[in-house]
Amino acid sequence: MAALTVAELISFLTTVLALAGCAYYFVVLWSVRAFLKPQAGDPESAAGAPFHPPVTILKPVKGLDPGMDEAFASHCRQDYAGEYEILFGVSSLDDPAVAAIERLQRAFPERSIRVVECPDSLGPNGKLSNLVQMLPAARYDTFVLNDSDITVGRHYLSRMVEPMRDARVGLVTAPYRGRAHGTLASRLEALGIATDFFPGVLVARVMEKGIRFGLGSTLAFSRLALVSAGGFEPLVTQLADDYQLGARIAAAGFQVHLSHEVVETSVPAYKFGAFAAHQLRWARAVRVSRPGGYFGMIFTYGLAWAALNMVASAFDPFSLALFSLVFLVRMATALGVGVGVLGDRQVMRDLWMLLPRDLIALGLWAWSYASDTVVWRGQHFKLRKGELVRVK
Repeated sequence: MAALTVAELISFLTTVLALAGCAYYFVVLWSVRAFLKPQAGDPESAAGAPFHPPVTILKPVKGLDPGMDEAFASHCRQDYAGEYEILFGVSSLDDPAVAAIERLQRAFPERSIRVVECPDSLGPNGKLSNLVQMLPAARYDTFVLNDSDITVGRHYLSRMVEPMRDARVGLVTAPYRGRAHGTLASRLEALGIATDFFPGVLVARVMEKGIRFGLGSTLAFSRLALVSAGGFEPLVTQLADDYQLGARIAAAGFQVHLSHEVVETSVPAYKFGAFAAHQLRWARAVRVSRPGGYFGMIFTYGLAWAALNMVASAFDPFSLALFSLVFLVRMATALGVGVGVLGDRQVMRDLWMLLPRDLIALGLWAWSYASDTVVWRGQHFKLRKGELVRVK
């Protein structure tokens, strides 16, 4: 039997990877169905007496984000029967975010809104450093933590807290969509959240019979769960702190629940270089948090592999048929998750970018293995077992 030429070998490998990607897309569709199908014993639909414990919303902030005023205001418009307060943590009272918080206090005088100065740098993760210093100021024992750019609906607080009626639930986390701001790179990132990142979350939920990690969009938890997981202090050196908090709460014996309440994050108006740096940091954070699952992502880029297969096969009829099949299934997953689960109408507008986005994502996946260095807020760090070590 004659040896395969290099072109034939590439064609064979890309065919296998494209078919594997197509199979993955079918798993995504199955995972969407499982997520949307009502489940017996779902803590979001459990009946019982009203459950509205007093809540402290924790918001560590630094600088200004697009749409920050509206994001903050959405937390003050909650249709929540219980008491709640909002604690903002800043490393300095000179931070420009303080002016936005003061505007919020004037706009919603009926809400308990406080600023906590967090002057000490306890580790390279400034957000967690702030949280350690904010916690003593919290009045209540149920916490909702989210990033400064997160915009929420009126029933957000009720729906985040409701699953914790079941004492076995230690953490509730939320799906999110990205709101793009103008640039092509911003739209690419928002499209990736809806059609690549969150499909992976849904697949993990099915394959692992639940999730055992948190998403930075929202982390709702009790003081008991936080203490059982070791508190915030061990996370001040972690890059993927949201993932790690969920993983530690799960390891402490609690359930982690993925809510159906979708929130929205603001995607900056990136230029391409900043977009690539952010995506690379994100990729390396996932790689160190879930190394096996991250390597397995090679089998999830079916559309990119099918496109490369067409080129390697000189656009022969089989490669064209394979691309057509994979393309159709990929479109179904993008619409099923992006529109069906996340309600992201931007996906319809930006579907034409799906192939270039997937090719870029495949390139970044490979590039993430080239180094353990990440750039975060202008500083360079090495990743050592998930911990951030500042590069001198």
